[in-house]
Amino acid sequence: MIRKFTILFVVLWGLSLTSKADDGSRLWLKYDNAGHNVDIKLPNNSPTLRIAAAELQKGWQGEAVTLQLKKNKKLSQDGYTITKENNRIILSSPSEVGLLYATYHLLRAQYTGELPIAVVEEPIYSRRLLNHWDNLDGTIERGYAGKSLWQWDELPEKLSPRYEEYARANASLGINGVVLNNVNASPEILSTTYLKKVQRLADLFRPYGIQTYLSINFASPMAIGGLESADPQIAEVQKWWKDKAKEIYKMIPDFGGFLVKANSEGQPGPCDYNRTHAEGANMLADAVKPYKGVVMWRSFVYNPSDADRAKQAYLEFQPLDGEFRDNVIIQIKNGPVDFQPREPYTPLFGALPQTDEMVEFQVTQEYLGHANHLAYLAPMWKEFFDYVPPTSLDAIAGVANIGTDTNWTGHPFGQANWYAYGRLAWDPSLSSEQIAEEWLKQTFTTNKEFVVPVANMMLDSREAVVNYMMPLGLHHLFAWGHHYGPEPWCDIEGARPDWLPSYYHRATTEGIGFDRSSKGSNATAQYPDSLAAIYDDVATCPDELILWFHHVPWNHVLQSGRTVWDELCYRYNEGVSQARNMQQVWDKAQPYVDKDTFADVQSRLKQQTRDAMWWRDACLLYFQEYSKMPFPEGMERPIYELNDMKNFSIDIDNHTNAPNGYK
Repeated sequence: MIRKFTILFVVLWGLSLTSKADDGSRLWLKYDNAGHNVDIKLPNNSPTLRIAAAELQKGWQGEAVTLQLKKNKKLSQDGYTITKENNRIILSSPSEVGLLYATYHLLRAQYTGELPIAVVEEPIYSRRLLNHWDNLDGTIERGYAGKSLWQWDELPEKLSPRYEEYARANASLGINGVVLNNVNASPEILSTTYLKKVQRLADLFRPYGIQTYLSINFASPMAIGGLESADPQIAEVQKWWKDKAKEIYKMIPDFGGFLVKANSEGQPGPCDYNRTHAEGANMLADAVKPYKGVVMWRSFVYNPSDADRAKQAYLEFQPLDGEFRDNVIIQIKNGPVDFQPREPYTPLFGALPQTDEMVEFQVTQEYLGHANHLAYLAPMWKEFFDYVPPTSLDAIAGVANIGTDTNWTGHPFGQANWYAYGRLAWDPSLSSEQIAEEWLKQTFTTNKEFVVPVANMMLDSREAVVNYMMPLGLHHLFAWGHHYGPEPWCDIEGARPDWLPSYYHRATTEGIGFDRSSKGSNATAQYPDSLAAIYDDVATCPDELILWFHHVPWNHVLQSGRTVWDELCYRYNEGVSQARNMQQVWDKAQPYVDKDTFADVQSRLKQQTRDAMWWRDACLLYFQEYSKMPFPEGMERPIYELNDMKNFSIDIDNHTNAPNGYK
């Protein structure tokens, strides 16, 4: 449980209408109002506390600060208190890392304009991780901000200064675990050569309270161990993993454990040997158990079958409840398909009462316009927590959006999603609005003439993306080969059905949508009874998810009072209008932002609006061929023919080119 009590007083700092040139590299830790010679008392001179003192000397402008290590039975190790006594700020925690977190809390409060008098804080989750889908060759799967941070060819001899800057940013948010490599893992990451490189990073991260984890390839005993099998029931395979764990923990005593993608999208796993996911996970769990390590086993599995893909994780894992070791955590995507702009929550949450569960969010915008579109994701994650109580989970993970771009995330507002993920991983009760305002104030200015409208723009942005991409529960309408533009007509000969848009939208002259009701795939039955009843009835299913759970006629009247066709037209058009409105809001923000950042965001918002038009026109022109219905009166009309839309191209490698017709 989160226990938090805060009394605040407001401090107004000098406000500037203009900002000096800023390349974004300092993230939300700018400390532009330079600190002074602060009187700081430390309980010892450890590396972690030296970091805390350096942060205070650099950025704190208030009175003297005392950091004290103090046992507190009411707080977890990462928890802390902030009080004021005799003109001194007292930061207290059971651990040095807790004192570092308290330090960042104090500085955040100062730079957002509110200083704490009395605070009691602790995180809801003991494990708060970023998952990097980085490959050993420097590429990033679903990365849109340059190459991988990890310069494997230079490690272990050379450390990039970005590594410590990265650790500092994570610590400021309370993120305490990093999975360094892609879930589609190369076995080489477990070789001694690479483990020495990982060790160097782990040593650097440790003072910041960050544990290192690795994604592993289940067939590693064969690929780098010379064994003929990776069967988890074979003794020599079990021994190989135990020996490998011993090697790792000798080098990295605080190693966190393994993340595993198995028997999914071609990855090897225990099912290759007619073993269950539990048997595979338990073998690895036994190997790391003596060192207090964990195995995070992903539930993202699906097979090219006739079954509804949205049901498959539940069907495969729910019968295994109670069979996993106590140091196995099932890592489950927030939605049952694949990080779509809007999905219902995965019904596997709550269906494993005897098994630890953790949620996997995607911070990188694989399906939300990559680094071109502004899509503030805190509202999406809060939507998940509306259905899945945060206290029912044991950990949390976010797929990182970080790369070698100078500003770390490509889109300057991509930083807000890294920030928001970290803040919600610590405290899911924080509001999307509070987090947006925190980030804006620390990143740009505290001037309310800037913060209020731009925060509102951020809060509306994810819904705008849903509207112009896939409203009413439509999903996976993306083009073949990338997940950026629309291609609802995509039909690749020989492709598995669940990789094609028609598998999901199922448009015919009779109607549109995937029937997951009791009359269709019966996916609704996987949800708790009260929610299943709502989703199963076309009359009570929310409009936002109607085409996720039902195949309905084009003239079916929704709760909005419009027909399905008219509502689709309205939502797509509204998405374009919302994108244009973001341009207008940002144009008014020019006096408060340095010119380079302003121009960068302005250019990306133009691109986003062109893409919104692309999505609207392509989808509506295509679906109109089935609906045979006219566009509603007053709606802005498409300006191209459907065949023109089908011939649009995009330079996906650069993520900058618009569809040819909208340049």
